Amino acid sequence: MKLHPPADVSLRFPPGFVWGVATSAFQIEGAAIEDGKGPSIWDHFCQVPGAIADGSDGDIACDHYHRWSDDLDLVASLGVNAYRFSVSWPRVRPDGDGAWNEKGLDFYERVVDGLLARGIQPYLTLNHWDLPAELQAKGGWANRDTVHRFVEYALGMDARLGDRVQAITTHNEPWVMSVLGHKRGVFAPGHKSRAMAMQVSHHLLLSHGMALNALRAQGCKSKLGIVLNLSPMHPATNSLEDLAKTELEDGLLLRWYMDPLFKGQYPADVLAHLGADAPRVQAGDMDIIATPMDFLGINYYSRSVVSAAGIWDVHQSGLEITEMGWEVYPEGLTELLLRVHGDYAVPPIYVTENGGAFKEEKRDAHVHDPLRTDYIARHITAVAEAIRHGVRMEGYMVWSLMDNFEWASGYEKRFGIVHVDYATQKRTLKNSALWYRNFLHHQTARHTISDTAQPKIVDSEWNTVALGA
Repeated sequence: MKLHPPADVSLRFPPGFVWGVATSAFQIEGAAIEDGKGPSIWDHFCQVPGAIADGSDGDIACDHYHRWSDDLDLVASLGVNAYRFSVSWPRVRPDGDGAWNEKGLDFYERVVDGLLARGIQPYLTLNHWDLPAELQAKGGWANRDTVHRFVEYALGMDARLGDRVQAITTHNEPWVMSVLGHKRGVFAPGHKSRAMAMQVSHHLLLSHGMALNALRAQGCKSKLGIVLNLSPMHPATNSLEDLAKTELEDGLLLRWYMDPLFKGQYPADVLAHLGADAPRVQAGDMDIIATPMDFLGINYYSRSVVSAAGIWDVHQSGLEITEMGWEVYPEGLTELLLRVHGDYAVPPIYVTENGGAFKEEKRDAHVHDPLRTDYIARHITAVAEAIRHGVRMEGYMVWSLMDNFEWASGYEKRFGIVHVDYATQKRTLKNSALWYRNFLHHQTARHTISDTAQPKIVDSEWNTVALGA
């Protein structure tokens, strides 16, 4: 696969631009049954035969629950000024309602205080998919009552941590929870019902808006927002069938979430397509969902190419692809940011996840991952291009800090810029982490980095791992 030399560009980022790394609780913490933690839907899903590619689970993961202090030292060593992490709802409130678990709350206080002591801003996510299993037994996100339990959870976490965290995200990628978890059944809780999936999506958005209103009424000092996984949709051909299918898929992924959040309505064409499977919406719901936010988080990995004839096979395209089978398409990030900025009255935007799973080689105490370095560098350039065109960007965060439990893929796919030896739990900075650290060092020194001043590290597999794309 061809790696790309630096482009003749100047990367401009505004003063105060946030640079970070991201993780999530279930993927790294482990300690699945320690200190009063209750089970989540992912704990149960991992027990379903064949649900996880390698038959693994999150019982130990990266053992971050016990190694959090060393891990925060690792974060600090990268030179980032932000760390995005999630709280495990069943760790702090095991049944989803009722009694709170002080040991779980204490853990997150240690994490937040540890970040602040290291000069790193905490960016907290309330829901990164690990719903308490007890709430799932009562219907989960398909049950409107879960909306109110989530608001209680949000208020409890704000009361404990809101004076110290920079931002609170309500939900990470509601599309994943609704579609992969409730329509396709490949993620927890494993249901296969389009009607249920769409109702879940509505309840997730409703709980977001309700939580924002309740948090502000409580006097929350943190910035408040949501994180969506979004991609540009491109037709495989210019046929009328492919164009129509592309518009519909765009509606199901992007407009289904962006329209209610910023226009107070679901897209009419998608509602017509869903028919009887459209969600039940009560009076006032849409106004609540459209509650103004302080920021919008966007997770971007690739574009989608849509064919009315079936799934477009990226493996046959000759294009660059990651170990997940996703095309490497950094220009799609610029396109997406410009589209969102142009079509909606959005608040400042963060790229809250961006990264790739790639083959890598560990030798001579180094982990050589030039494809990941190339991927990150080109997507940072894509963000700079969006800024140049007037998009209000406030931050960029790499997914992920370290190799971890990659959901249905188990431990087979590695996204981290830090290598984890799961047998020993030893952490090793990959070359991509060294590049990112070097890049951030130069960003700290100046707000504009020209091509002639680009930070570089040498890698034997790629003579110069450079900044540009």
